[in-house]
Amino acid sequence: MSDPTPTAAMIDPQAQAARGRATREKVAASLKRRYRAERRFQAYGMLAVSLGILFVFFLFYSIVSKGYTAFQQTYVKLDVTYSAEDIDPAGRRLPADLEQGNYQAVVRAAMRAKFPEVEGRATLRKLYGMVSDAAYLELRDRVIANPALVGTSETVWVLADDHVDMVVKGQIDRDVPADQRQIDDEELGWLKKLEEDGRIDKRFNRGFFTGGDSREPEQAGVLGAVMGSFFVLVVTLLLSFPIGVAAAVYLEEFAPKNRLTDLIEVNINNLAAVPSIVFGLLGLAVFIQLFGLPRSAPLVGGLVLTLMTLPTIIIASRAALKSVPPSIREAALGMGASQVQTVLHHVLPLAMPGMLTGAIIGMARALGESAPLLMIGMVAFIVDVPQGFTDPATVLPVQVFLWADSPERAFVERTSGAIMVLLCFLLVMNATAVWLRSRFERRW
Repeated sequence: MSDPTPTAAMIDPQAQAARGRATREKVAASLKRRYRAERRFQAYGMLAVSLGILFVFFLFYSIVSKGYTAFQQTYVKLDVTYSAEDIDPAGRRLPADLEQGNYQAVVRAAMRAKFPEVEGRATLRKLYGMVSDAAYLELRDRVIANPALVGTSETVWVLADDHVDMVVKGQIDRDVPADQRQIDDEELGWLKKLEEDGRIDKRFNRGFFTGGDSREPEQAGVLGAVMGSFFVLVVTLLLSFPIGVAAAVYLEEFAPKNRLTDLIEVNINNLAAVPSIVFGLLGLAVFIQLFGLPRSAPLVGGLVLTLMTLPTIIIASRAALKSVPPSIREAALGMGASQVQTVLHHVLPLAMPGMLTGAIIGMARALGESAPLLMIGMVAFIVDVPQGFTDPATVLPVQVFLWADSPERAFVERTSGAIMVLLCFLLVMNATAVWLRSRFERRW
């Protein structure tokens, strides 16, 4: 049996003080280690955030620095003479005759008049190439709209070729050796003379927003791709939103909890993670090969993107329904409302902001997709702006893909400009989703 009498060491004040100091030193050392670890963790977090912001800034800087020049275009001022022998040799002034006129001769005569010293077929070809082919079409449209121009002269601004445009914008350095640029010294001399005479000007590139695709960079525009994206998103929204909301309401409010519904929920969650190109293969096999729908049409693109966005909308809609407090349902049922009335009149209106947010996010994802649309043929070269859901069309991401694959230097800025337009659409859609949530969301 131990002796309960305390020993001298136990009651020695100096020993107790020593043990207290040792304990405090251990605690202080431990706290210092914890504080250092916490500071390191915070430093790692700040470093990660800073790197993320830096990468995003670098991405936007790269896009904007290469693409902002796409919103300007170089024009050349020419003194043209609408010679009747070239435009309307029959003298009837009929639209059909005027449309077949030789407007190339008109533009070439204006260039020769400005540089009369130029001789030789090859040299003249280079001189004529400083003006875009769109100049002939512009003059034709002017004459058809006003036949009285035949036989007269006027000063007009016409599109410059893409090589001239790149030099004027500074995308091609004039000081590098001739073998390292796409324009030779002779062409640079002509360009310098035009600039000294005030015949070169940069203007807002309206054609970039009003024209369709073209193999000539200076004539290429994004309107065809924008309209194609619009028609595709309309089909996607009209199909995916009501179907997704209806599926979410049934699964969350009416479906019995059994193995079948559990299997459906698991499959919906799995479909949300399936690569988008798989949906493109499905659309190719079902909508085009089985049902015979037209390739490269917004209707088929909308059906494919509907399959892709449905899981996202269903999951977001179910989350919105779960956020409605059970007391809302209990109060409605206690007042004698049926389950359908409770869902339609009370639960669904309160969950609708979250559903709309999920739908807009799903539409934003659909707007940025290109892989599934490549599989159904929306990679075709489309010059005309689509006017309906079955017209051949492409979309903005695919247009970016096509331009990025083009060898011409001028398509680099067109690619970045199209990316900027696409990012603006995405920012607007995401801002709309945030606004809808903050505007209509109810808090309990």
